[in-house]
Amino acid sequence: MIDRRTLLLSSMAALLPVAALADQSPPSPRTLDYGPAKLDVYAPDGASGMAVLFFVHGGAWRFGKRTQVQAKPAFLLRNGFCFVSIDYRMLPGADVATQAGDVEQAYEYIRANIAKHGGDPKRIVAMGHSAGCHLVALTGMRGGLPGVAALLLDDTRAYDLAALAKNGGMVRAYARVFSDPSQWAALSPASYVDGHKHPPTFIAYSHASGRGEDSKVFADRLRATGTQVTLFDGSAYSHMSIHHDFGEDGDALTAAALAFLKSTVG
Repeated sequence: MIDRRTLLLSSMAALLPVAALADQSPPSPRTLDYGPAKLDVYAPDGASGMAVLFFVHGGAWRFGKRTQVQAKPAFLLRNGFCFVSIDYRMLPGADVATQAGDVEQAYEYIRANIAKHGGDPKRIVAMGHSAGCHLVALTGMRGGLPGVAALLLDDTRAYDLAALAKNGGMVRAYARVFSDPSQWAALSPASYVDGHKHPPTFIAYSHASGRGEDSKVFADRLRATGTQVTLFDGSAYSHMSIHHDFGEDGDALTAAALAFLKSTVG
């Protein structure tokens, strides 16, 4: 397990080579329509063959938008990645199953078209925070992101909804979204873990209630399949700072995630 304290110095070292470029803004994104919603592609002009970070925002499955990416695009571009951030349809107009379908459709669109914008369709890493973390875990585990190189899961408890309810974690924010117990298995990433190996997976958790325990259980189930798992102890972060701080100079999660990205997609 990686913790924030032990990575502080390494995080600073990892970011030193790009410090001189830290004041440069990323290029304006290209906004594209993938069907149900829009997505933004950040890539340098003339880029070719760059690894891709495909990002799904959070917002309790009800809120949020693709532009809430903070320092991520600038940081990732400086480190050789193009960055994609998607919108998807929100509750109450679209249920979680529909949202997962939107994520899969956006991913397929990017896989088919990212080469035209400088990305390598064989080196896509899917990342999500909060509700987006759940959607990336769900679609990634059930095979809805074919060819995805790795998953980067940033802070959710919604890995196993039945276990969450049994352990008293089905608080109002979750209960409003997952109100039908008959759907819990289909909407739980854990339902699709057993029986085969999955793409390398990075799991980060904050100090928010239950995040560490549920993330560790999910990580252990993945490891039992032979999946490569990196578990990041983000207990020094809040649920929001673990998202907002990603890409900032000296941030430990950023350094750990970058090391994971480099090891999986170069």
